[in-house]
Amino acid sequence: MKARRIAELSMAAVCAGACLALPPQGANAAMKHGAPIRSAHAELARGKYLVIFGSCTDCHTPGSFFGKPDMARFLGGSDVGFAIPGLGVFVGPNLTPDVKTGLGSWTEQQIVTAMTTGKIPNGRTLAPVMPWHAYANLTKSDALAIAAYLKSLPPVSHQVGGPYGPNQTPNEAVMVVVPPDVYANLPKPGGAAPAPAAPAASGK
Repeated sequence: MKARRIAELSMAAVCAGACLALPPQGANAAMKHGAPIRSAHAELARGKYLVIFGSCTDCHTPGSFFGKPDMARFLGGSDVGFAIPGLGVFVGPNLTPDVKTGLGSWTEQQIVTAMTTGKIPNGRTLAPVMPWHAYANLTKSDALAIAAYLKSLPPVSHQVGGPYGPNQTPNEAVMVVVPPDVYANLPKPGGAAPAPAAPAASGK
């Protein structure tokens, strides 16, 4: 009898542990697109954390590179382009769910695909400045959390310029990597203004 009682208690403990291990929705409802289901609030909070921690705001919020991010257009597209030799200039696009200028017509899965493979719905591959190679290491649930958060943002109507080809002139400020000798001859921020040209040269 004692051995039987011990066996019954052991089986009860195993069953209880198995039940506690399952999410509230049950085993069959515990996955979404191959990723664990979170509550909507928890998923959005996780997505917001990852977007801010990953500095998406720097490249996709106007004013960020000048130290004054425009929070009224949070993640609504940058006002600075990145120059890539031989390729052109690329401006961080609008990540809000605006239908015409942002991600409003994209599904969450299309956002995940763009983040993790560099492929966007129109077939174009994102410029190398977008670090999708790094984001390819996101877990499925984290990538979906980011997508859900972006889709939850207030839409911002802001069409960024570009992408610009190598021979096109962008309308935005441009970040360029230059050799040190080239930088040494550039006007320095806050430095003395270039000497004025001689009157004859100025008239010419």
